[in-house]
Amino acid sequence: MFKNIPMKNLILSLIALLLGANAFGQHTLTYQSYAKDVEDGDTTFVSVVEQKGCLKIANLGNEVKNPIPGYVESVTYVSYVEDSVFTVLQYPDGNFYSAYAFTDNDVSFSEEGKEKVLGYPCTKYKTSINSNTIEVWMTDKPGFEATPMPGLGRLNGMMVRCMRNGIYVTDLKSVKKAKGLPKILIPSDKGERKSSRELSQLRKDKLVMRLPVFKGQQIHFADYEPVVGEIPFDTTLHLSHGTIILKRMQLPQLPEHYQLFAELHQRSNGDAYDRAASVFVIPMDQSRSFLDGLTQGVEALPMFQGSDGKEYQGIKAETDYLPPVELVRFFTSFGAGHFNDKVQIDGLNWTEENYYKQEVSELRDRLQGDVLIGAFIGNYDKGGHIVSLDLVAYPGEYEWDEMPCHQRSVPLFNTCNVMEMSGQNYGRLFATDSLEVTFEIPEGATDVRLRYISTGHGGWGGGDEFNPKENVLFIDGVKTFTHTPWRCDCATFRDQNPVSGNFWNGVSSSDYSRSGWCPGTATNPVYFDLGFLKPGKHTLRVAIPQGKDEGGSFSHWMVSGTLLYFIP
Repeated sequence: MFKNIPMKNLILSLIALLLGANAFGQHTLTYQSYAKDVEDGDTTFVSVVEQKGCLKIANLGNEVKNPIPGYVESVTYVSYVEDSVFTVLQYPDGNFYSAYAFTDNDVSFSEEGKEKVLGYPCTKYKTSINSNTIEVWMTDKPGFEATPMPGLGRLNGMMVRCMRNGIYVTDLKSVKKAKGLPKILIPSDKGERKSSRELSQLRKDKLVMRLPVFKGQQIHFADYEPVVGEIPFDTTLHLSHGTIILKRMQLPQLPEHYQLFAELHQRSNGDAYDRAASVFVIPMDQSRSFLDGLTQGVEALPMFQGSDGKEYQGIKAETDYLPPVELVRFFTSFGAGHFNDKVQIDGLNWTEENYYKQEVSELRDRLQGDVLIGAFIGNYDKGGHIVSLDLVAYPGEYEWDEMPCHQRSVPLFNTCNVMEMSGQNYGRLFATDSLEVTFEIPEGATDVRLRYISTGHGGWGGGDEFNPKENVLFIDGVKTFTHTPWRCDCATFRDQNPVSGNFWNGVSSSDYSRSGWCPGTATNPVYFDLGFLKPGKHTLRVAIPQGKDEGGSFSHWMVSGTLLYFIP
């Protein structure tokens, strides 16, 4: 860590060690970090205790009164005599860990001359780390070594100032002689030893809240006993002939500074095809819900009668009903996992599973308290697929905030026929109808948006899966937004599709561009700003030029829309 240590410093450190702290005194230094010319920038303070050629470095004056789970203050120790640095984390449960860093630091500074800074005669040093320009001013006037940033390596004397990119500054604010320090500043028991990388990852992992939903659950076509009575907590139910898994959970209300992600792992357990799939939450705040359809049959859902004479069950909000809130629209690949040993292609190593991770922070109000969360994969295979799902929350602050959630999400429509195997119709209505729904914006609502997911289907040359189609959204009868879902990067995911068809010209079927999706990927939502709308009731209409049927083949669209806003 401390390359090219001057002989003078080594001698001074050894004398200090032999004679004790009184030879050069004991000192407490305070450093302040801030951003230049930023009035409301964050300001932090660090305390550095110096004794006998050793340092103890810790945050100062930044006490966390109500810390989030996993929070811990770290303390860094430096021994100039032993030429070592280590950081200690001690958790409330009694476990503590340390990481050591030694002389393998390869930061190289150039000397830039002499300057007077904060009243101290200083030597200026300069380096570049990961494209960041680092400038450091050091003084040897006090006669001892000290720095709040041992990770930069060892420079002669006491640090007076450090500046990154000419903006971010750490300044020495005070130096005081100290009394009553322990005889041994550095503890002898440093806990379980980790590498610096391991310690950094451990600290992050303890701050992250991981809420397991499904673990290695099978989604396949099979017969299961119907669900009768109240839905139990923390029990995975298999519904709609096993193609839906559902769990009732009690989820914590997290402070709004947390970012929420849905993290999904999926692999084939026998099904070879690219299947449409969805992770969703069933709202239970109306007199009717999608759960009625799952437990009583699709006839229990509100029905829309299309001009084509077909019935479309449970697809849009009514006065007493809300459709499922779609968290993630994803698609299985052609057989990743189960079929990896069936086909070998030079230059390709098949992935063992499909991995999807998508932020769902704007739906946090649907992911707290009593929640019904489910996953669907449309397939008729007995082996089907294996799925694991976690909700993962990353904090944005160290304080736990008990304030109520101000975000709101209201599902308006969802034509994903997740009860396909129980008779719910495909979203074929766009051939003869548009999809219209009424919604209301409350007084005081801000940041009003529509979260919209759309994918086209019809897997033949003339089908909407392979032909771009413009989605048109009308607000209160006025054409307001257009969006053409299209993915032209599907060939990127060739290694996730071992049994995709391979054609004479070298192209794989999984390579083909598609209407808003690729085999083995998730579809990103798009967002439409509705901030121009006044409080009150409005209508939203979705129109898509759906293609015509050809023989036994037909096109359909899976679209979902959720109204988002903040309320005081």
